[in-house]
Amino acid sequence: MPQNSLDHGRIVSLIWGIADDVLRDLYVRGKYRDVILPFTVLRRLDSVLAPTREAVRSMKKTLDDAGIADQDAPLRDAANQDFYNTSDFSFQDLRHTSNATRLRQNFEAYLDGFSPNVQEIIDNFELRNQLPRLTKADALGALIEKFLAPDLDLSPAGIDNHGMGTVFEELVRRFNEDNNEEAGEHWTPRDAVRLMTRLMFEPIAEAIPSGTYRLYDGAMGTGGMLTVAEETLHQLTEPSGKKVSTHLYGQEINAETYAIAKADLILKGDGRAADNIVGGPEYSTLSNDAFAGQEFDFMLSNPPYGKSWKTDQDRLGGAKKIIDPRFVVTHDGDSEYSLVTRSSDGQLMFLANLISKMKQGTELGSRIASVHNGSSLFTGDAGQGESNIRRWVIENDWLEAIVALPLKMFYNTGIATYVWVLTNRKEQRRKGKVQLIDATGWSTPLRKNLGEKSVEVSPSDADQVLEALKAFDQYANPDYSKVFDGADFGYHKITIERPLRIVGVDPQRVYTAKEIKQLKEEGVRDETAPAVIKKVLPHAATADPMHGRYEVRIDGRARVVEYEPDTELRDTEQVPLTEPAGEHADGIEAFFRREVLPYATDTWIDASKTKIGYEISFTRHFYKPAPMRTLEEIQADIRALEVETDDLIAEIAGED
Repeated sequence: MPQNSLDHGRIVSLIWGIADDVLRDLYVRGKYRDVILPFTVLRRLDSVLAPTREAVRSMKKTLDDAGIADQDAPLRDAANQDFYNTSDFSFQDLRHTSNATRLRQNFEAYLDGFSPNVQEIIDNFELRNQLPRLTKADALGALIEKFLAPDLDLSPAGIDNHGMGTVFEELVRRFNEDNNEEAGEHWTPRDAVRLMTRLMFEPIAEAIPSGTYRLYDGAMGTGGMLTVAEETLHQLTEPSGKKVSTHLYGQEINAETYAIAKADLILKGDGRAADNIVGGPEYSTLSNDAFAGQEFDFMLSNPPYGKSWKTDQDRLGGAKKIIDPRFVVTHDGDSEYSLVTRSSDGQLMFLANLISKMKQGTELGSRIASVHNGSSLFTGDAGQGESNIRRWVIENDWLEAIVALPLKMFYNTGIATYVWVLTNRKEQRRKGKVQLIDATGWSTPLRKNLGEKSVEVSPSDADQVLEALKAFDQYANPDYSKVFDGADFGYHKITIERPLRIVGVDPQRVYTAKEIKQLKEEGVRDETAPAVIKKVLPHAATADPMHGRYEVRIDGRARVVEYEPDTELRDTEQVPLTEPAGEHADGIEAFFRREVLPYATDTWIDASKTKIGYEISFTRHFYKPAPMRTLEEIQADIRALEVETDDLIAEIAGED
C-alpha cells in the first residue's frame, strides 16, 4: 500500500531515534550519518532479498560447482532484483549472535556477500571503518536489534520503493541541515532544483513526444537533481497521455554523496539506473569523464564554484597542454580555441562539459539548466577561459536565458546565484536573443533559517519566473525581464599604445633592440622628447597612424616607420561589439577617434592585441537607483538635529 507523508515522517523519526539511542555517546551528532545511512540501506536491501535468499544461495553453489566466474547476471536473476547477497547471514541471523567479536566477523561476512554494486555503496560509505568503534562499544548488536524493531517495517510490504526513496531522501536532508557547513557542497535545496527542472522542461513540454530520454548531471552530489528532473518530466507528460521513459546518468567525486545517490536509486527499485552513475575520488568529472563521447537529452548541474580545480588541471596535462575536446574546441576559425579557465574556479568548465554532450541529431536537441554564482557572468578578461566560454556559448546561440535567484537560497552561502538555461534548438523568436530575468524578489521567507538559507522559491514564486520566461519579449514588466541581442554582451578589448619618448634621441634614426633596451634603462622619459623609431617599413607601406604606422623623413626621404611603445603608458579600452561605426570604417575606429585621440594625439591601436570578450552585468541592466530625498525631508532632519543638540547643551549647562 502506498505510504502517505505521515507514514514517511513516522519512519524517519524512528530511524532518527535510533541514532540518538545508540550513537549519542559514540559519535558527535554530525557524524551519525556515517552509520545510520548505510544501515538504513542494508536493512531495506535485507528485507527486499528475504523471499529469494535461498534461491540465491542455491544458484551461488551451482555456479561455483560449475566453475563459472562471471556470476553477476545469473545471481541477479535468482534474486529477481538488480542486487543480491550470497552470504549465510541475514539481519535476523545476526541478531542472535551474542559475542561482540563473533558478531563483527559475521557482519563482515554478511557485507562481503553483497553484489558488486552494493559493495560499491558500502565501500564509499566506509562502513567497514566504523565497525571497530561499534564493536568496542558493543553497539553493533544494538543497531541491528533497533533496525529489526516491529514498528520499523522497511520491507516492501511495509513501504513501497517510492516511499522508501522518500524516507531516505528525508534522512539525507535532515543530516545535511544538521551539517550546514557541508550541505551546500553536495545538496542543492529542493526548491532550487524544482525551479531548474521547470525551466528546463516547461518551455518545450508540449513538444516532447513519447519516447526514451537520457538525463545527466556531471556534479550530481546525492543525485537529487536527477530524480526531481525525472519526476518533473513524468508529471508534465503523463496528463497528455504520453509514454515517457528515462535513463539517469551521473558522476560524483565525493565518495559518501556518491554512495547516497547510488543507494537512493537502488532503494527506489531503480537498480539499472544505479548502474549508470559513477563516482568516488578517482572519478572527477573534469579530469576523468566517465561518459566521454555520449550525448544526453536533458542535463542539469550545480557545480562547485569558487573551488580550485588545479589537481584536475595537472592531470589533464597543465593549463597550456590540455587537449581534451570538451575544453579545446574550434570556434570562429580557431581550431585551438581554449575554454580552460583559471585554476582557482572551475565552475564554467562543468558547463562546457555539459555542452559537449548536447544531442546534435534530434529534433529537440538538448536542454541544460546549470546554477552558478555571479563570477561566472563577468570574471575573466577577453581571451581568457571564462570569457571565451561566454563568447562560445552566446555566439553559437545556445544561451536562452539567465535567471537571477533570490539571495540566501543555499545552505552554506548567501551570495547571488544564477540559473543558466541553454539549448541547441532555440525557437524562432529567440534566435540571436538572450533573456535576463531578475527573480531576486520572488521568494518566500522560511519560518526558520537553515544555515544561510532564509528564503525559498515557492511554487507560486516559480510560476512568476516561468511566466516571464514563456512571455519572452512580451513580458509586461521590464523591471524583471529584459531581452537582448547576444552581441550586446560582447566587446573588443583594444590595446592603446603611446611612443617611447627619450630626451636626446635622434627623431630620424632607427634604433636597434639593444639600443632601445639601454635607452629604457638609462634614458630620461619626457612627453616633449622625440619618439624612438624601432622599425622602418618597406617603401610600399602606407601610413596608418591609428595602427601605429607613421610617415617621417629619414635621410631626406619620406618613410613609414613604427615607434617603440612605452609600456608604462600602455592602456586598454573596451569597445562594445555594437558600437556604431558612423562615418568610420568600424565601431573601433569610431570609438578611438571620439574617446581616445582627442586626449592623446600620439596614440595608436595595436591591432595584434585586440581580443573579443563577453560579460553579462545583471547589476547594470537591472539597476534601480534609490530615490533621492526631498529638500523638505532633509530640512526636517536638520531641524530635528538642531533641537536635539540644543537640548543636550542645555542639559550639560544645567548640570554644570
